[in-house]
Amino acid sequence: MRRLFVFIISFLIVGALNAQDKRNITLEDIWKDSKFSGRSISGLRSMNDGIHYTTLRVGKIVKHAYANKNMEETLVSEDDLKIGKKAFNINGYAFSADETKLLIATEQEKIYRHSSKSHYYIYDLKTKEFTKLTDGVKQMYATFSPLGNKVAYVKANDIYYKDLTSNKEIRVTTDGKKNEIINGASDWVYEEELVLVKAFKWSPNGEKIAFYRFDESNVKEWLMKIYGPLYPNEERFKYPKAGEDNSKVEIFFYDLAGAKKVKANVGDSYEYISRINWTNDSKSLAIQSLNRQQNDLNIHLTNAEKGESKIIFTEKTENYVEVPTTEFLKTKDQFIITSEKDGYNHIYLYDINGKLINQVTKGTWDVSSYYGVDEKKGLVFYQSAELGAIDRQVYSIKLNGTSKKQLTAERGQNRASFSTSFKYFINHHSSASSPKLVTLHDYNGKPKSVLEDNAALKKTMEGFNFSKKEFFKISANGTDLNAWKILPTNFDKTKKYPVLMYVYGGPGINTVNDSWDGGNTMWFNHLSSKGYIVVSVDARGTGYRGVEFKKTTYKQLGKYETEDQISAAKYLATLPYVDGSRIGMFGWSYGGYMSSLCITKGADVFKAAIAVAPVTNWRYYDNIYTERYMQRPQDNASGYDDNSPINHVDKLKGNYLLVHGMADDNVHYQNAVEMSAALINANKQFTEMMYPNKNHGIYGGNTRLHLYTLMTEFILKNL
Repeated sequence: MRRLFVFIISFLIVGALNAQDKRNITLEDIWKDSKFSGRSISGLRSMNDGIHYTTLRVGKIVKHAYANKNMEETLVSEDDLKIGKKAFNINGYAFSADETKLLIATEQEKIYRHSSKSHYYIYDLKTKEFTKLTDGVKQMYATFSPLGNKVAYVKANDIYYKDLTSNKEIRVTTDGKKNEIINGASDWVYEEELVLVKAFKWSPNGEKIAFYRFDESNVKEWLMKIYGPLYPNEERFKYPKAGEDNSKVEIFFYDLAGAKKVKANVGDSYEYISRINWTNDSKSLAIQSLNRQQNDLNIHLTNAEKGESKIIFTEKTENYVEVPTTEFLKTKDQFIITSEKDGYNHIYLYDINGKLINQVTKGTWDVSSYYGVDEKKGLVFYQSAELGAIDRQVYSIKLNGTSKKQLTAERGQNRASFSTSFKYFINHHSSASSPKLVTLHDYNGKPKSVLEDNAALKKTMEGFNFSKKEFFKISANGTDLNAWKILPTNFDKTKKYPVLMYVYGGPGINTVNDSWDGGNTMWFNHLSSKGYIVVSVDARGTGYRGVEFKKTTYKQLGKYETEDQISAAKYLATLPYVDGSRIGMFGWSYGGYMSSLCITKGADVFKAAIAVAPVTNWRYYDNIYTERYMQRPQDNASGYDDNSPINHVDKLKGNYLLVHGMADDNVHYQNAVEMSAALINANKQFTEMMYPNKNHGIYGGNTRLHLYTLMTEFILKNL
């Protein structure tokens, strides 16, 4: 009996020592030493045979077999790409159609959020030789033709293509000019808000190129100063703010054989052309257009020879239409399209003339991603939020809407990449407590192998105190809202703790997800070790709960979201372990906008707020995003003014930290300047930090460590 007692005491002592061995997360761990950075698989490409795929590792492109995880073959490494002693880094790659050549991007230079320019090289996998695509300035979006014998690209706002057989460079357009005419690439606002970057497409037979032409001559310029050693440089680009003129956009067809251009005739009632898609016979192009209010979408089937078109699909709403995903089938004159017309985002099948064949998916849940269709099996693959807005699972379903099957089993976030044959898929899974797990499955969802388990990161985490997210619901203004909380290390329910609420809140975007969020979650755990509760709430207007929930905020951005966050804060204040006099808020971008509104409109509820890169007046933001949700300021002045923080500064009572990058091309530094001026005019004290030459992400070097140290010290002092 005594020996058992001694064993129990020894076990308890060892357990206590193990707990003490764990240490709290520091800001240096997160932002300097990157101890919580996970591993993934990058540059994933499925090969033509559907049984092999390639990845981009540091310094090399590697070939793998789906059926054998141990099979690896290096196709090309940076050591193979040398001129003299100089080796070229591999930033991106693409195969030719027959997979005998690689198009390799190097010396990549980032432009805006999605765009970049590079020098490109063509590497012959048989001869092991490589040649530069073209001389001169860097190019954008180099793309093999479907036959692999030509490469099209954009250079200095014009489209070119290189004939690899004759080695000749042919210039397709000649009127490209910075800040006036863009051919084959998008302007700033299309890139940011319509996620349109490469603005040209080869026809499936390789005989034509369809391309966008942007005339941004009448769009007003935005000026940013980039500070250097003596005098600042000026960066000027066209940025259409709410209510202002857009680029005039047209679609052209270029016929390579005849070297002639034909304009697509889709009328003149559109404002935006959101997507283009070739039909598989190369005879027609489906052109997706939107009106200025973005509530009237049409698909024009356009003849590539004559430019004539007819409308085969229309969707109109009272508010706005989300840009749909569209794919034309290869074996039938049919196309798949996503739509919210029944109140949730679902997949539909139409014939080429626009007749509805059937609704493929149905239910009170949203399809979140469309992956493709296996036409031989008649199976559609997609991701959805069927199990709830915080969860994503992968499914298959027949084109006729029957035999739906869930292919992923683990709760959390699942994202699939399918092979070209749809025989396999690689799944990226994570949850709030588990970093990314990459696994290989067959098309029925059966697991085949583990490709990345982030074992090293999990081992690292074992040495730290880590508080897991707990998901719960808050009832606010008659609606149940999803939420999570992170409780302090060594939480004691008899004590009272301050609360920091983390918010984004923009239309369709959630922060309450059962997914791994390395950087912010680790910072929240750092704060929990300091005795703070961290909470996030998805208010009305966020996504994956249907159209009614998401579009509640139409024409009144900020109104209902703020009401819900204030209501949630009041609820938290009633909890026995919360100090209701010490509730604060932190947000970035739209979240910074929300933080600024809450500390002013909710001045009696929030003690402190941090706003990073916030919109402070919707009149300052771009027109595609803002008008989609608010209409033009000329048509909805009160909607703009009633919920812009700049107009509520007189209400401020608490502690406010305003942070902005001075080279923010997205949410301009103007927002911070005008907010500061308004606060000063109202004689309101606040704290401000500017980051010279930093964009919307505010990163690089020690910047993130500096920023998060600043925010942490502000919270410790003011909350």
